[in-house]
Amino acid sequence: MLALERANPDTARPMPILALETSCDETAVAVYDGDRGLLAHRLHSQVDLHARYGGVVPELASRDHITRVAPLLRETLAEAGIGFADLRGVAYTAGPGLIGALMVGAAVASGIASARGLPLIPVHHMEGHLLAPMLETSRPAFPFTALLVSGGHTLLVAVDGIGRYTLLGESLDDAVGEAFDKTAKLLGLPYPGGPHLARLAESGRPGVFRFPRPMTDRPGLDFSFSGLKTAVLTAMPRAVGEQGRADLARGFEDAVTETLAIKCARALDHTGHRGLIVAGGVGANLRLRARLKALSEQRGFDLYFPRPEFCTDNAAMIAVAGWERRAEGRTPGAGLYTTARWPLADLRPPAPP
Repeated sequence: MLALERANPDTARPMPILALETSCDETAVAVYDGDRGLLAHRLHSQVDLHARYGGVVPELASRDHITRVAPLLRETLAEAGIGFADLRGVAYTAGPGLIGALMVGAAVASGIASARGLPLIPVHHMEGHLLAPMLETSRPAFPFTALLVSGGHTLLVAVDGIGRYTLLGESLDDAVGEAFDKTAKLLGLPYPGGPHLARLAESGRPGVFRFPRPMTDRPGLDFSFSGLKTAVLTAMPRAVGEQGRADLARGFEDAVTETLAIKCARALDHTGHRGLIVAGGVGANLRLRARLKALSEQRGFDLYFPRPEFCTDNAAMIAVAGWERRAEGRTPGAGLYTTARWPLADLRPPAPP
């Protein structure tokens, strides 16, 4: 059990936010303060639990969150050197995600907030990814364009401020991370497939397999990646031996990264922004980072990535978003909300303090 000590009335002290992330198969806790930065974070991945099934099993994910969250809370607060009495808000991922998993984090966050009399702050998972570069020393200034690339989302967004987001383009079928995982499965690679495919592609030869750059031959900022999986399947008989598989992986990765780079250049032309942030799990891909870095040097815009550990799901990004959103003035219990589907365009700016 977690002991919730009496509140500290000293409001002049810093304003640390506790955050929980349980949207899918990572249980994560973090403490963040706008003045002092990230004080502590902890994460437990369920990859080994779900690997035998080749994908996330929602019920198992929810059960594992229940067993992991309390120990992670204790460890994170201890690392931060604070207690519950020092907190000034509790943020949690409210969606999108697996509804059972989301409810675990929401219930724990609501309980702490209610017991301590703290603001309860629901956070959009993709807003967390979008603001993850704010964890770094070099922080992007508004406005900027964002590429959000993960297992469930591929989005281009114009960002004018907190909650001021305009959707520019999205995938019409598979998200880019999903395309990586499905292609990896075709190649017989372990779960989760994306990182394994990227490692295999490192020994692949460029140009042996050249796949289409989907939807780059027409105007617009939307994406489509499902056809690339079909192209890989068609080419597989020509991928002989381990070198052939590596060449196939390299061809797929080159097609994806070039497509993303082309669309990012178009988005920057459309918005007129001089800054691009790239976040989400696929944002950790080294070939994508190298391609966009070359593009930024060629075109003269600023490029921002979170460090790789903050590209995948984590509570540090939820803490940053929660800290930025604390001005909404949510009261304990009144903000409890979870939803499996939540378009980023539905978010609104924080209410005036």
